[in-house]
Amino acid sequence: MPSFFLSPLTRRRTRPPLPERIHAIVRKQQVSSERLIGQVQLGVVLVFGTLYAIAPKPTGGDALMPVPWALAAYVLFTLLRLWLVHRGRLPGVVVYLSCAVDMALLFGLIWSFHIQYHQPPTFYLKAPTLWYVFLFIALRALRFEARYLVATGVLAALGWLFLLVYAIGGDFHNPAITGDYVRYLTSNSVLLGGEFDKIITLLAVTAILALAMHRAHRLLVSSVTESSTAMILARFLPMGVAQRLAQAAEAPVAGQGELKPATILFIDLEGFTGLSEAVAPDTLINTLNDYFAAVVEPIERHGGVVEQFIGDAVMATFNLPEPCPEHAAAALCAAMEIQALLQTRRFGADELTLRARIGINSGVVVGGLVGAGSRLAYSVYGDAVNLAARLEPLNKEVRTSWSPRRPAIWPAPMPSRSAPWAWSRCADGAAPPRSTPWRPGPIGSLPEEEGVPP
Repeated sequence: MPSFFLSPLTRRRTRPPLPERIHAIVRKQQVSSERLIGQVQLGVVLVFGTLYAIAPKPTGGDALMPVPWALAAYVLFTLLRLWLVHRGRLPGVVVYLSCAVDMALLFGLIWSFHIQYHQPPTFYLKAPTLWYVFLFIALRALRFEARYLVATGVLAALGWLFLLVYAIGGDFHNPAITGDYVRYLTSNSVLLGGEFDKIITLLAVTAILALAMHRAHRLLVSSVTESSTAMILARFLPMGVAQRLAQAAEAPVAGQGELKPATILFIDLEGFTGLSEAVAPDTLINTLNDYFAAVVEPIERHGGVVEQFIGDAVMATFNLPEPCPEHAAAALCAAMEIQALLQTRRFGADELTLRARIGINSGVVVGGLVGAGSRLAYSVYGDAVNLAARLEPLNKEVRTSWSPRRPAIWPAPMPSRSAPWAWSRCADGAAPPRSTPWRPGPIGSLPEEEGVPP
C-alpha cells in the first residue's frame, strides 16, 4: 500500500495521553460496533444462503456440494463471535483472527465453486461473490479503527492473489491466460490485467476507507472528550451553562450573560463556627457533604440550580440559567421541604443535628460568566440577589428559620400560617431604601394587606 496512505495511519504525534475514562467510553462504543458488525455479517451470509438455496444446482447426484458446508461454518463462526462480544470486549488478537477467518471462509467459498460446478479453477475468478469482499471491508469501518480495516483489505488482496495463482497453476504462460478481452468474458480464460485491477481496487478502497477511519477515530475521541468534559463541567457549573459552553461556536469570554426574572435562595447553617471548632476537619467535611446532598435534592427537583457553595452556605437560583416558569413557588416549596427535612434528618457519621436559615427573593437579575484571563466562573448579580443574601441573616435577628420577601411568593401558594417564617413588608414589591431601617413583618402569621391571599 502506498506510503502516502499509510503515513497518516502510522505517524505518531506527541499528544498528552487520554484519561482512562475516555478510553473506557471509546472501548464501549467499539464493542457495540463489533456487535453490529457480527449481526450484519450474519444477515449477509443468511441472504447469500437463501440465494444459493433457490439457485439452480449442478446435475449429477454424486456432485460434491462444499458451498453449504462453507456457509454453515461461517454461520457458526459468526454466532460464536457474537457470543464472545456479548460476554465482554474482544481482545485485539481475536478481532484480527476474526478478520482472517472472515476472508478465509469467503475465499474458501469462492474457491469451491469450480468443484461444485465441475469447472476448471479459472471458473471461480468470474464469480460475482468477490463483491462481498468489499462489503466485509466496509463493515470494518463501523468500528472506527483503521488497523482492522487495513488488515481485512490486505488479507482480501492476498486472498485473491492466491486464488489467481492457484487458477493458473503458478504458470504465467498457462494457455488459459489470454489478452483477448472478449474471450476473457465469454470463456474460462484469465485476463491477468483484469485480475490485477481487482487487487489494486481492493487495496485502493482499503486505503481510502482506512484514511477516512483514521480521521473519524480522531473525531470520535474528540467528541467523547468534549462530552466527558461537559459532564465534568456540570459538577462545577450549572448543567445548562456547561452544555452551552461545550456546544459554543466560540471560546467563552467574560461578560456573556442574560437578563431575566428569577428567584434567589440562600441557605446558611446555624452555628457553623461552633460546629467547625467542635469536630475534626474530616468529620466536618463529611458532614457538610451529607448536608449539601440533602438540601440540593429538593432544590433541583423543584427546578432550581445550585450556583455556589460558599463555605457552609448554598446559593440557588430558579429560572436562571434553567427555565422555571413558577420559579417563586418552586423556591418556596424547596425551602419548606428543606426545613422539614432538617427537623428529622441527622448528618454525618456522628449523626449531627443541623439547622439552617433561608432567605428568598425574586427580581430581575443578570447571570453570566465573570472572571479575568483564563479563569472564569458563572454567577448571578443584581439587587434581588443582594436582598436575598440580606434576608437570610435577618432570620437570626427575628428568630425565624426562613424569610421570603413578598414578591417572591405572590402570587404563589402561601405556606402554612403555622410555619416559622418572616414576611418582609415592601410596598409594591420595591426594595426598601438602603439608608432606612428595614423591619420584617409579623412572625408566624401573614399581614392583613389588601391583595394578599388569606
